[in-house]
Amino acid sequence: MDSRRLLRTSAIAAATVGLLISGCSSGSSSTSATASPKGARNAAPADAPTSEALTPYYTQKLSWRACGVGKFECATLKAPLDYAKPAGGSVNLAVSRVKATGPGKRIGSLLVNPGGPGGSAVGYLQTYAGIGYPAPVRARYDMAAIDPRGVARSEPVECLTGKEMDAYTEVDQTPDDPAEQAALTKAFKDFANGCEAKSGKILPHVSTVEAARDMDIFRAVLGDQKLYYVGASYGTFLGATYAELFPERTGRLVLDGAMDPSLSSLNMNRDQTAGFETAFQSFAADCIKQKGGCPLGTDSVEDASARMEKFFKDADAEPIPTGQSRPLGESLATTGVIAAMYDQDAWPELRTALSRAMKGDGAGLLALADSYYERDKSGNYANLMYANAAVNCLDLPPAFAGPAEVRAALPAFEQASPVFGAGFAWASLNCAYWPLRATGTPHRIEARGAAPILVVGTTRDPATPYKWAQSLAAQLSSGTLLTFEGDGHTAYGRGSDCIDTAINTYLLDGTLPPRDKRCS
Repeated sequence: MDSRRLLRTSAIAAATVGLLISGCSSGSSSTSATASPKGARNAAPADAPTSEALTPYYTQKLSWRACGVGKFECATLKAPLDYAKPAGGSVNLAVSRVKATGPGKRIGSLLVNPGGPGGSAVGYLQTYAGIGYPAPVRARYDMAAIDPRGVARSEPVECLTGKEMDAYTEVDQTPDDPAEQAALTKAFKDFANGCEAKSGKILPHVSTVEAARDMDIFRAVLGDQKLYYVGASYGTFLGATYAELFPERTGRLVLDGAMDPSLSSLNMNRDQTAGFETAFQSFAADCIKQKGGCPLGTDSVEDASARMEKFFKDADAEPIPTGQSRPLGESLATTGVIAAMYDQDAWPELRTALSRAMKGDGAGLLALADSYYERDKSGNYANLMYANAAVNCLDLPPAFAGPAEVRAALPAFEQASPVFGAGFAWASLNCAYWPLRATGTPHRIEARGAAPILVVGTTRDPATPYKWAQSLAAQLSSGTLLTFEGDGHTAYGRGSDCIDTAINTYLLDGTLPPRDKRCS
């Protein structure tokens, strides 16, 4: 349901479709609990804590143990539950690393984050980055990751049972009458109440600012003077926030599939709606060229869009059998299509799934939706969607205060995307019922004093529209924009030698590509 604001790198999401596919949040806390302490921006030694009360955290020793497959190590890092009260209790954060392979002089630790919010950085490291990043990068960096607070192995936010989550994902997200509208708002309220009941202790302390401060503790404990980092999707906001808080400790940062922290939640959701429309039109144009035919027709992109809209309406009126107890209604069908927009390598699977669904078998689209939600075959869900809502709703004030505001905004969302607009608009209502007030606000991030930062944008990115990368690169005082002219979400490691060479060169010797360099 609130998956419309989910931002994950396509490399790890594709690991769940085949691994599948990658939403959204922004804003910095304005409360004392998460704000940068007085003096944090002064030129203190890079390994010094930001206040005396944080010294025990910055000087802790980790007990590393073998984990995962290969030479990975894992440990538990402690951080304050509340940075305003460092002595008032701690959180346990899962961290992992694999040491540099050589040859060549070790540069430091390269932290990675796949986005979300809610994506497991440790899982991403052990299934992709730690073994799949270019060999020259892995040769000279210890590859490292920290699951952000509230995510995966780091005191995860929990909200619903598997059966409750099944019901939540099936609720009609394009209500046609007052009864359906009431059912949708009740689902949002029940979700929020479940999070508060099961995760009330951690829930107020999962903001992006706090996660960025945790990364600084991890950097210091690893013994690095500077933070080296590759963040994808939502991970770009996490990295930019770190640069804002600790500009003098910022090393080489790659922000791939960038977010725009200056946007309100409403504008962000509306932009993302347009981004998925752009991606769908690209899919449709490719689909109608297929020799085997296209389930959306072979006439034009406009006709394909009309057929897609009709398919969703038909699924709303009469859900499609899947061979399971869960039929494919409009909400799950839409999520399945959205999932495949993140990576063009998933387009053939989507064509097959749509073709079968139009013949009465919705199993393929349901599988895509389940992968997106990280639901396993036993009906259990990872905490991705719970953490996603918890961070999003804390980072920014809600897009809408209630259903009346959604209805008023529907024309703008439907203009942005005739296919997805209504669903995206109603999905943007989820934070209206959150039990906590947002601590963050939209604002520009300049990070004055930070080392050069590389921002990467993809021209037809569905989840993080290209104009967001343009905006972030312009905001950052040391930002440089690298453009990938293509489809899909994020660019690094997705087949462009031009992109990969530019990023690898920056990571290995600090040399930025020429300003406004474009790759295809």
